[in-house]
Amino acid sequence: MLTSDQIAFYRENGYLMVEDAVSAEQLDRLREITYGLIEKSRAVTESNAVYDLDEGHSAEKPRLTRIKLPHKQDPYYWEVLKNSRMTEVLTDLLGPDTMIQTSKLNTKAPGGGAAVEWHQDWAFYPHTNDDMLAFGLMLEDVDAANGPLQVIPGTHKGPVLSHHAPETGHFCGAVDPDDPLFDMDKAVTLTGKAGAMTVHHVRTLHGSAPNLSDRNRLILFYECRAADAWPLVGSGSYAKQLASGDMRALWEHFAASMITGEMTVEPRAAAVPMRLPLPPAPDAGSIFKTQKSGGARSAFAPRAVAGT
Repeated sequence: MLTSDQIAFYRENGYLMVEDAVSAEQLDRLREITYGLIEKSRAVTESNAVYDLDEGHSAEKPRLTRIKLPHKQDPYYWEVLKNSRMTEVLTDLLGPDTMIQTSKLNTKAPGGGAAVEWHQDWAFYPHTNDDMLAFGLMLEDVDAANGPLQVIPGTHKGPVLSHHAPETGHFCGAVDPDDPLFDMDKAVTLTGKAGAMTVHHVRTLHGSAPNLSDRNRLILFYECRAADAWPLVGSGSYAKQLASGDMRALWEHFAASMITGEMTVEPRAAAVPMRLPLPPAPDAGSIFKTQKSGGARSAFAPRAVAGT
């Protein structure tokens, strides 16, 4: 799927743009399901296991920040990940044995849909190695006005910046805009047509501004890892199994998370920098809640608490 030049670009810069990552038929079906889920959110009055609601959400005007774990909400999201050009990109970059870490569909409602403050995914869930990445499949066209993903090239080769609030010491899921190692001037904005896909390394600094357009910004994110990258702390859907010591449940969860290839009981350890996401934010139900309750400072609205 990927050329040697594309792979080399990803290794050097920590991100990549891939055109036509799914077929036209797959894209149409994904959009149909997604808009159906947004329609169902009209009956929801507070955030729950499926939806994170944005400010101003109502039955008349649904406003979401996220549909949680879409691959659990409809099997087609999982089917496309396992059987599309995305699958080929995944194995080109991570090898034959791959697993899903989590998924999310960030919807970013029109007219101010919430920003995602600058962060490194690695800060949320360090593993034994960093052969981990995120896909961002654009379900509609994404331009500069509706809060596109931004990345800072090369940061996947550098340190893990502090994602803790100086005032409280809590993990807040965002870097401090005044961190001397954070240079937003180097940011690259990733826009594209529906069906295009961003790829970013788990240690690449990234974020996205509010959606100031009159259109939803629909990006389907899959966070994936090599099968020999094992978690050091619990996160997402397997946090409870790790915390309880229920190894059978953990193993069954991992078995169900395989995208390609086979599982392994031989974790691969790599000498990579890491920090633990502890102590947790008061509300760690999503990145939006972590950044808000943890006291993250906004790089998009200086000196303001992240509007998430």
